[in-house]
Amino acid sequence: MVTKEQILQWLQTFAAQIEQNKDYLTQLDAAIGDADHGINMERGFKKAIAQLSTVADKDIGSILKTVSMTLISSVGGASGPLYGTLFLRASTTVAGKEELTAENMLEMLKAGLDGVLGRGKATQGDKTMIDVLSPAVMAFQQAVSDGKSTLEAMQQSVAAAEQGVKDTTPMIAKKGRASYLGERSVGHQDPGATSSYLMLKSLLIVLENSRAPVH
Repeated sequence: MVTKEQILQWLQTFAAQIEQNKDYLTQLDAAIGDADHGINMERGFKKAIAQLSTVADKDIGSILKTVSMTLISSVGGASGPLYGTLFLRASTTVAGKEELTAENMLEMLKAGLDGVLGRGKATQGDKTMIDVLSPAVMAFQQAVSDGKSTLEAMQQSVAAAEQGVKDTTPMIAKKGRASYLGERSVGHQDPGATSSYLMLKSLLIVLENSRAPVH
């Protein structure tokens, strides 16, 4: 089971990862975008984390919905609507829950992906965050089907996400600001895919750190 406390830790860890990688994300975005992805994400998640104390006693769905609303209202560019929609859709699948099974986690991740697909109209191969989220969700789903634990499923998911973010480098961007560059977008890692990888990696960090010590 993934607890509400772990979900809160995940959001805090993701915010910390964004802060640590703010300049890196902005450098990636400078090559093929508006050079503001790291700055926008850091500002939005700082505000989202500040809101967590007001909903820490609420259920997981309410927590994720609060993050969503904060991101939509405070993150500029495409990132706000996309991440906001991801967390909003995810929140609806876990409404009222205090802890999550592996199946609940899968529903949450799939709903987040579906939200981004619907909002961004991108598909895998377009050099966007979908190139990380889609293989990550598929890997998680396969692990759950194979009877793996939530931790094992998350490990497989993050491995797929890491490969997904690397795979964006040789792609031609077909969506968003980077698509204006056409062939010149080749050779650059996608910033949105990178922050999506950090989001999933943050969840794995929390789950791995929460494991009971082996005696």
